[in-house]
Amino acid sequence: MKKVTTKTTPKRESDDMRAEYDFTGGVRGKHHRAMQGGYIITIHKADGTTLIKEVKPAEGAVILEPDVRKYFPDSDSVNATLRSLIQLIPTQRETAAEKR
Repeated sequence: MKKVTTKTTPKRESDDMRAEYDFTGGVRGKHHRAMQGGYIITIHKADGTTLIKEVKPAEGAVILEPDVRKYFPDSDSVNATLRSLIQLIPTQRETAAEKR
């Protein structure tokens, strides 16, 4: 009879995942782009009724990519940076014909 061995990774203190969950073939952020456009939640209640809820980002919402998000933890930091960049934009741009 062969001895059955299982691979186990060292458990971290904050790791709440059960040992039987295996995400080795998973893709992080697979549905990220689709979710930004909004999505529909369908809830089937015990009494047989169905509740459909449409979830969309708030108007004017800006979604930051994860690499950018680590530099801007909140709305205030994003707005302050954008305001400083706006000051660098010239009020009137010269067209190519005007430069000649």
